[in-house]
Amino acid sequence: MRIVIVADHGAINGGQAKVAIESALGLAARGYAVTLFAAVGPVDPRLEPAGIRVVCLDQDDVTTTRNPFAFAAQAIWNGRAAEALAAELARDEVGETLVHVHAFAKALSPSIGRALRGSGHPCLYTMHEFFLVCPTGGFYDYRAGEICHRVPMSASCIGTNCDARSYPRKVARMIRHVGLSHVARLPQLFEHVVTISALQENVVQPLLPPGTVMHRIDNPVSVARTPLHEAPPGDFLFVGRISTEKGAPIFAEAARRAGVKAVFVGDGPNRAELAARYPEATMLGWRDPAGVAEMMRTARALVFPSIWYEGQPLTVLEALACGTPVVVSDACAGREAVVDGETGFWFRSGDPEALAAHLRRLADDTLATRMARAAHARYWTAPLTLDAHLDRLTAVYDTVMRPAAARRRTGRGGRVAAPMPA
Repeated sequence: MRIVIVADHGAINGGQAKVAIESALGLAARGYAVTLFAAVGPVDPRLEPAGIRVVCLDQDDVTTTRNPFAFAAQAIWNGRAAEALAAELARDEVGETLVHVHAFAKALSPSIGRALRGSGHPCLYTMHEFFLVCPTGGFYDYRAGEICHRVPMSASCIGTNCDARSYPRKVARMIRHVGLSHVARLPQLFEHVVTISALQENVVQPLLPPGTVMHRIDNPVSVARTPLHEAPPGDFLFVGRISTEKGAPIFAEAARRAGVKAVFVGDGPNRAELAARYPEATMLGWRDPAGVAEMMRTARALVFPSIWYEGQPLTVLEALACGTPVVVSDACAGREAVVDGETGFWFRSGDPEALAAHLRRLADDTLATRMARAAHARYWTAPLTLDAHLDRLTAVYDTVMRPAAARRRTGRGGRVAAPMPA
C-alpha cells in the first residue's frame, strides 16, 4: 500500500505539519511506500533519505507571498496544485493507494478535491482545525473575543466581521468555502475523518454529511521520559502565541492578582502591550523544543488559558509528560487531558479571578509537587508516542482501504479514472 500524505507545507512550521511529517517518517520506517505532496517549501531534509517520495510545488503561503492578490486567488482555487496532485495520483491503481490529507487551507486550497475524486483512491482527512466546516477555520470571533456559535455560512455568519484582519479577507474565505462545499464538495468526499479531541467531534458532527465516519487518533507527543524534577517547583509558565485568543492577557492579569510570577515563552501580537502593562512578567521569546521541555520540567505549572476551542493542544500534553501540572481553560480541548484537582485544574474560561484562585492554591509547594507526580505517573501509563499514533493510524488505514482492496481482488478495480479538469 502506498500512502500519499497531502499537506500545505513540506517542513515543520507548526503542529499540523509536525504530525504529517513525523507520521510520514514513521510509516516509511514501518515499510510503507510513502509520498509527501506539499505546496510550500522548504522540504524537511529527513524525508528523502528515509525513502519518502517528495512532491513540492514551491509555492507561496500567506507569510511568504509578495503579491497578496495573487495569493488570494491561489488560496481560493489553486489550479496548479490540483493538476499536479491529479498527475501524482494517476501513478497507481485503485486499491493500492490511500490519500491522507492533513492540510489544504494555507496554500493547496479546496481545488485538490477534484484531483482526489477523479483519482478514485480512498481518502482520509485529519481535522487539525475546522476549515472543513468553518470558513475561518476556528469558530472564533476575533472582534468579540469569544467562541462563535453561529451556523457556518448562515446569514448571521455571512454578515459578521469575525476575521482577525478584515472583513474583505473573510469575504475571500467565504468564497473559498463556497468552492470547498459546492465545487470540490470536500465534506462529501471525506467519508472518513480523523478527529483529535472529543470537543472537536461534538462541534463538527452536526455539520458533516450524514454517514461520515469519525476516527479518534491522538497526535503523537515528542517528549522523552525523564525523572521528575526534585527541586522545589519554579514559576508559572505560558508557552505559545502571545495573543488574545490564546488567553495571554488573562494569565498576566491573574498572575498579578495572585501575586505570583508569570513567565511567557513565545511571541505574538500582544507581547509588547503585555510587557508594558505587566512589567513584572518575564517575556523570554521563543525557545527550541529542548529548552521548552527543560523549562516545563522545572515550572510550578503550565497555564493554558486559551479562550477558543483548540484541537488537541500539544503543549498541554508535553507539560504533563514532563511532570508539570496544567491549569487549563474549561472552554478548550486541552481540558480533556487534565484531571481537575489531580493533575491540574480547570478554570472558568476568560475569568482572570478564577484563574488567580488556582494560582494561589498552586503556590503551595506541597500541592504543586503532589500534582506534578500525579501528572507524570498518569501520562506515562499510556504515553502518546509516535508508535502508539502509528498503530492507531494504520488500523484506520486498513478500515478505509478495505472496500477498494476488495474491489481490486474481485477484478472490479482497474486504473484510476482520468482526473477532472481543474
